[in-house]
Parts: sequence; structure tokens; C-alpha cells
Amino acid sequence: MQRRPFLQIAALSALAATLSMANAQTTPFKIGLILPMTGQQASTGRQIEAAVKLYIAQNGDTVAGRKIEVIVKDDVATPDVTKRLAQELVVNDKVNVLAGFGVTPAALAAAPIATQSKTPLVVMAAATSSITEASPYIVRTSFTLPQVSVAMGDWAPKNGVKSVVTLVADYGPGNDAEKFFSERFQLNGGKVVDKLRVPLRNPDFAPFLQKVRDLKPDALFVFVPSGAGAAVMKQFLERGMDKAGIRLIATGDVTDDDQLNDMGDGALGVVTSHHYSAAHPSAMNKKFVEAFQKANKNMRPNFMAMGGYDGMRVIYEALKATGGKGDGTALLEKMKGQIFESPRGQVLIDAQTRDIVQDVYLRKVEKKDGQLYNVEFDVIKAVKDPGKAK
Repeated sequence: MQRRPFLQIAALSALAATLSMANAQTTPFKIGLILPMTGQQASTGRQIEAAVKLYIAQNGDTVAGRKIEVIVKDDVATPDVTKRLAQELVVNDKVNVLAGFGVTPAALAAAPIATQSKTPLVVMAAATSSITEASPYIVRTSFTLPQVSVAMGDWAPKNGVKSVVTLVADYGPGNDAEKFFSERFQLNGGKVVDKLRVPLRNPDFAPFLQKVRDLKPDALFVFVPSGAGAAVMKQFLERGMDKAGIRLIATGDVTDDDQLNDMGDGALGVVTSHHYSAAHPSAMNKKFVEAFQKANKNMRPNFMAMGGYDGMRVIYEALKATGGKGDGTALLEKMKGQIFESPRGQVLIDAQTRDIVQDVYLRKVEKKDGQLYNVEFDVIKAVKDPGKAK
């Protein structure tokens, strides 16, 4: 007589567990996307949001039985706002993943929240080397400035550039670009004449460029965040620095695909090093660019879009690999070590550093079919972040 109640209890427990699991499977899988949608960095937010939407449109809005829900929040690239939004998304909205982060200070502001709540944080834009060290829950799908700056430090001295002035935005990525370019350039026999840093907020490049003109180096090496490149190019040309024999070399942020056509023919011939160009000649990238432009009124995707697109791929594949469970630590483990073909080329999420390993390209601005493009002419394969080299 004792056996029947026991079996009933066991059956009810099993049913409750099954219902609990089923409920977890039917609960939406929420991604909190924190981006600068307004203000100086708005182009970054616009590009990443568009890429996220495209990935979902191409790959479906249900993964492993979970409906994907993306909640977009505008942090205006302001760390205090980022932190507040990250807390609200985790506590109130109960997001499974935090993603986006247009600038380094924003990513660093959200890092402690990711750690405390064990929520994976996918950095789709910010590019200071040290970001992934700020939390064991951070994974990056964009790039790092040391990755792309070292390539230019190798190329320039072999191509007639013996002296440079560096000009960078005065925050984490700029400091990284200045340091890693300068060290490699000098190692290769070049001379750094001066190092200039401009404010991140509302920069006026004019006095800095005048100083460069007076110093007369062979080249000016520039890093500014996505969206500020057009202003640098405009003032560089207005001061006739190209006619004075000063070459402009840079990381790819300066000849941003999103703005390149607006820079005019003065940008022709500018050489940059970066991890993505809309002109990358693979079949996968041609399809990506075509689909992106069709979905976004002919807007050309830039490297920020690439970080968002591949970031969604990393999230989707991790969710599939966990069978839709969505537990933060389990998701993180399945994000580590992912290797796949991207529109930019083959990439790997390094299991140890949780940072991206990818090809870096040397590119020259050329005109194709009446439009300006960053045309790749050389590649350095499988570049790890030099900032983490021991």
C-alpha cells in the first residue's frame, strides 16, 4: 500500500521536471544589445544593429526551441549609462547575453555586471587589447588595435616610410595603436618624430595636423574611432599635407567603408591595415555585402557590422550546443574555441583568451565601378592579439 503514493510522488516529480525544462525551452532567449545609437559614435550602433537583424533574418529567430528576442538600448557611448543599462537588462529583463559595446569605456563599465551575474558579454566593437581581461565572461568578435597596428608597423618601413608622426584618439584603443605601431616601426628601423593624442570627445584635428605639417615626416600614422575618419581625411587634404609629400597611413577605422565614398578622390592611394573590407573578394563576403545593402537602403557594411554579424553567429552556435538551456557559464564554454568561415575570412575564438584570432589585410583605397573601396593587396594569416603575447 506504501508503494503507490511513492510512485505517484515520483511521477509528479518527473512531470514537474519535464514541465520546468519545457518551460525553459519556451522562454524567449534574450540578448541585451547595448550600442551608441545617437551621438558621435552613432554609425557604430547603426551598423551593428543592422548586422544583427540581417543575421536573424537569414538564420531564423528560433534556436534550439528558443525564440530569440533582441532588446536594443542606446548608451550614447557613455560608460555610466552603459553600466545602468547593463544592470537593468540583467536584473529586470533577465537577458541571457549582453552584447554590443561601441567603445572601450562602455565595455569596461559593463564587465563587473557580467562577472557578478555570470552573463556572457559579447564585445562586437570595442578594441582595446585588455578588455577580455576585465571579466572571465567577455568574448570578443571584433578585433584589437594591436592586431592591426603591428601589420602597418611592418609594412611602412619596407615601403619608403622612414619617419612618422603618430596621431591617435586619447583613450584605450588609441594608446594601443600608438604603442604597438611605434614599437614595431622602430624595431624595423623607422623613426617616430612625435606622438600626438587628440581628445575622444569633439576632437579638433586642425592644430595637430598643422604641427605634423611643420615637422614634415614621411608619413602620418592615424587611429581614430569609427565615424571620425572623414573629418581627419578632410582636414588632412585641406592643409595640403598630401601635396607637401606627407603620406597618410592608418588603421582601417580611418577609411571606414561606411564613410569612404563621402571622402572623395583625395582618399585614393591611402594604405591601411585592418581585418575587414567590404571589397574582400570571397564568395561569402560578396553575398553578405549584397544582402546587407539590400536590407539597408544600399548602406555599405563596415567592420563594425562584421563584429555584430559574427557575434550573433557565436551566440547562436553556443545556444545550439547547449541544447537551448541558455545557462551563462555553459554558453560561455561553448563560445570558446569556435572556429568558422566568416565573410572576413577564417576566424577563431581563442579558448584561453576568449579573443578573436583572424587574418589582417593591407589595403589601398582604389576606385572600382565609380566607388571607393579598400582593396586588399596582402594578408597576414591567423593574427592573435599581440597585446596578450607573453
